[in-house]
Amino acid sequence: MMSAHAMARATAWESLFRAQVAVVRHLAADDVWEELTMKEYDVLFTLSRGPADGLRLKELNTDVLLSQPSLSRLVDRLVSRGLVARRAVADDLRGTRVVLTDAGRALQRRVGRRHVASIDAALGSALSADELTTLTELTDRLRNHVASLPAVARTTSTKEPS
Repeated sequence: MMSAHAMARATAWESLFRAQVAVVRHLAADDVWEELTMKEYDVLFTLSRGPADGLRLKELNTDVLLSQPSLSRLVDRLVSRGLVARRAVADDLRGTRVVLTDAGRALQRRVGRRHVASIDAALGSALSADELTTLTELTDRLRNHVASLPAVARTTSTKEPS
């Protein structure tokens, strides 16, 4: 039998997940995505917040919700559009870093300004300033906790012993 605390965690997760789905669907339907898809924007945004010398694909993949092969193909498309570049890693002959080009940074900022306005319009007065601060603190804490877990977390079986 599931504990009350485990059920509360599952309920909270489902609520968070459903809220994210609703907000993302609303934002995806906005007209700010003429020049980039949301996934392309996510990669450019993540790179814009990273180090100046870029990120390895593995590092980039920690913050975007794409499989490694899908991310690699998306980066290839962004390279072909001149929005990002692949750079060799000095101390690793096989390693490459993905960096924003000037054109990629300019496009990310341009789309980003419209995206922020869209987020503001969508979220509007749903949460107060204090609630937004609390939400940010809670989601950051949750993300940091999950990042500290082992790569593959094992769950206990829910089957009754025979």
